[in-house]
Amino acid sequence: MRDNDLATTKPLIDTTQLAAALEQFAADRNWSQFHSPKNLVMALTGEVGELSEVFQWMSESDSRHAATNPETSQAVKDEIADVLLYLVRLADVLNVDLNEAVIQKLKTNALKYPVANSLGVSTKYNKK
Repeated sequence: MRDNDLATTKPLIDTTQLAAALEQFAADRNWSQFHSPKNLVMALTGEVGELSEVFQWMSESDSRHAATNPETSQAVKDEIADVLLYLVRLADVLNVDLNEAVIQKLKTNALKYPVANSLGVSTKYNKK
């Protein structure tokens, strides 16, 4: 996607149905009372840790195939899903429009990392 494509009116992501399903899931179990932003961030951090654990000690090459390797594929899929679920729930609880946040962040990153200065470079923009 090119930087100027971000001006389109078509959403990049739409988590409306997922957010509603998660809200209903929590409501059915009376868990909404526990879904404070603090608790959701802590749960999200735990899930990112579990995803990291799948990749711990893998070679770079093995990590590229973790989602298709029979020994790790289900764990990768499960943990990525858990990260997404907590992230969407957190955004919903905080009334953050994820589509708008993503579009704005992509625009910010395009300004921060112009192609002319960033092409093929892995160092942070302020570390030249």
